[in-house]
Amino acid sequence: MLERWIRLVIRWRVAVVAGWIVVLLLGGLASMRLPALLSTSLTVPGSDSARANVVLVRDFHENIEGTFSVVVPFRRATPAQIGDLERRVAAAARVVPTARVTQERAILGLLYVNLQTSMPLNHASTHTDALRRALRAEGVPGALVTGPPALEADLTPILNSDLHRGEVLAVALALALLVAVLGLCWALLIPFVVAAGSVAAALVIVYLLAQRFLMVLYIPNIVALIGLGLAIDYSLLIVHRLRQEIREGGGGDVGEAIVRTMSSAGRTVVFSGLAVGIGLATLLLVPVPFVRSLGAAGLTVPVVALGAALTLQPALLSLIGRRGVSPVGFRGLLAGRDILGGAWARIARPVLRRPVLVLVASALALSALGASVFWLQLTPGSLTAIPQQVESARALQLVSARVGSAVITPIEIVIDAGASKRVDSPAYAAKRLLLAKAVLADPGVFAVAVDNKPPFVDGTGRFARILVVSHRYYGDETTQRLVHRLRDRVIPSVRFPSGTTVLVGGAAAQGVDFLSAVYGTLPWIVLLALSLAYLVLVRAFRSLLLALVAVLLDLLSVGVTYGLLVVVFRFGVGSALLGTYHVSQIEGWVPIFVFAVLFGLSSDYEVFIVTRMRESWDRGAGTRQAITDGLAHTGGVVTAAAVILVGALSGLVFGHIAGLQELGVGLALGVLIDATVIRGLVLPSVMALMGRWNWWLPAPVARVLMTKASPLAARGGRP
Repeated sequence: MLERWIRLVIRWRVAVVAGWIVVLLLGGLASMRLPALLSTSLTVPGSDSARANVVLVRDFHENIEGTFSVVVPFRRATPAQIGDLERRVAAAARVVPTARVTQERAILGLLYVNLQTSMPLNHASTHTDALRRALRAEGVPGALVTGPPALEADLTPILNSDLHRGEVLAVALALALLVAVLGLCWALLIPFVVAAGSVAAALVIVYLLAQRFLMVLYIPNIVALIGLGLAIDYSLLIVHRLRQEIREGGGGDVGEAIVRTMSSAGRTVVFSGLAVGIGLATLLLVPVPFVRSLGAAGLTVPVVALGAALTLQPALLSLIGRRGVSPVGFRGLLAGRDILGGAWARIARPVLRRPVLVLVASALALSALGASVFWLQLTPGSLTAIPQQVESARALQLVSARVGSAVITPIEIVIDAGASKRVDSPAYAAKRLLLAKAVLADPGVFAVAVDNKPPFVDGTGRFARILVVSHRYYGDETTQRLVHRLRDRVIPSVRFPSGTTVLVGGAAAQGVDFLSAVYGTLPWIVLLALSLAYLVLVRAFRSLLLALVAVLLDLLSVGVTYGLLVVVFRFGVGSALLGTYHVSQIEGWVPIFVFAVLFGLSSDYEVFIVTRMRESWDRGAGTRQAITDGLAHTGGVVTAAAVILVGALSGLVFGHIAGLQELGVGLALGVLIDATVIRGLVLPSVMALMGRWNWWLPAPVARVLMTKASPLAARGGRP
């Protein structure tokens, strides 16, 4: 089937290329319009915090994610002067549709004004600059605008700048490596064309999804840089295999060489794309829109990269022909070399002579690298691990320094009495006061605000709220534990009348619900990813045990990567060199996304290496010779592909957003370790110890997987 498809693509190659040109144009349009549709909401539908937020929006008219905060420092101001500042801020707020003042507070030399809007986060953010201009026009000295909309408005251009810089860095490194591997030839440009088409197609799909679903602010960076690396990887492996087919096929037709290439390397790319897609597809099961959007956007990357590899790639190779693939002048580092005498063959032979020693030494080294995983702590987000030069961050610094960071994001206890006028009764007032005292007695609480009138009681008298300020910022572990204590012990200790519902909301509670929802589903996601990947790898390797080994090694890669994230970001090893943040907690979405991507990429590299080993075995080589052949033919190009992907990920590492730095470092280190230590040392040593059991495929399974006409089933079955 794949062979017929490739022949059809070659026949209609001009139309195929024209279609991808249209995709490139659409991708350019989508990339310009996409940022206005993106958001950073951590809402967990159905959670206590989400239900509390519904009450706050509907009954207290408080839209947390659409609220601006204006911070004005002053010195020795009289009440009249403070009142004048408040009137000027209120006048400036008129430029923002639906904006109204909901809170004004002057404390310790700061005037803190909240401006509520009814707009969603991404719409409110577009009015940030207008509000800042209006404050200057009203003559409000030193006014700083922050809050979720202002943060999003300030971070979007930084993300765009990081993306452009990352793309330039990735392309430059990829070009250098491709020249080293392929030499100087027209085929050198094909990986970049394929990558551009893949990224453009992914952005078009994300743009369409963003019309109906929440899409995260970070998605363009993730899609562009991971898509760039993955598409170049696939293209490089196909071009490299085509040159081998042309060299070994003599003077045959280049079209037939492309068909043979796609029947081998193309088939491998298909299984690789499936493996990467499986890991990302499992994120769609997480009941959190933030993570689902990452999964949906991430899933587009291997899908479109696979589509480009099976359409655009063979069409372009057919158009440039034999001369376009052949190097001119500099021939590349792999051209004309004795494959079996290469570096990876030299590595393979001593590994196969002492597999036990190599396996034990590698396991000890990897265990040492991954041991720090026991110090892994998670946060839903941070107000400090963001670029501190932007105005919204400077405002947060000012508030944090004078009155504490937790004042910005208080915990909100929402009391639903079940009927109107009930919270006005003396009994309910006494219960609320009792709850406020119990909350204030908690060692994690700095201050509590409660009252019997608005804004602490709604107009119907059914709902009331209590504001709680913790000692630490909303994502800190002590604040997370405080939320759990409020829900599990403090609130139940105050026995409200029957029919009362008490909810804990606010940013801290939303963060706790976010982490609980994400990691509550993690075991099922891991189990599903392992099961689906195992089935795909059994089909790719035609072996039950090799597929199991691959899955276990994938988990090893992920575990070591988690440990290295702690080493770099919490312990600060290498953070000065890389320019990364030094933080005590990793952002909660990062580990699960690292698992999804790295699990797929680990399977990706193993597919390329092991399928080549399988080809050698099917041609009659012994197990050790098959291992040597596979590493010799694919080790160098897989390593080059991994380094190219790391180069693409460096665009995330050298950015200015903590979560993207963590993602970039995690994936880059995971890919490097997987493509070198695990695939170069651990895998061949395990395979050497397994011997003929590597290729074990019971006859009933073989009949399900293989067609009668397949020549590759000849050496399957029991060892």
